[in-house]
Amino acid sequence: MGTAPSHSYIKINHPRSNGQVERMNRTIKEATVKRFHYDSHDQLRQHLDDLVSADNFGRRLKTLKGLTPYEYICTGQPSSNASSSIQSTKCRG
Repeated sequence: MGTAPSHSYIKINHPRSNGQVERMNRTIKEATVKRFHYDSHDQLRQHLDDLVSADNFGRRLKTLKGLTPYEYICTGQPSSNASSSIQSTKCRG
């Protein structure tokens, strides 16, 4: 029998352990709570929704050959089976 995979935790506030996640968390924090005051959690949630939409629909990425994440999914570029359910949803034209 093979060995079972082990589960490990990363240390909090150690970007070298999980750099991409820590960088994205920092970017979100800088674009929201460090720049704006929110009177309620609903205002923050709405701003986060707007931020994610802008990122998915407007930001072109080098790793996706200049496409936005939305365009990349809609053009059928992903080759994994996990993305096929996303591709089956209607892409607006």
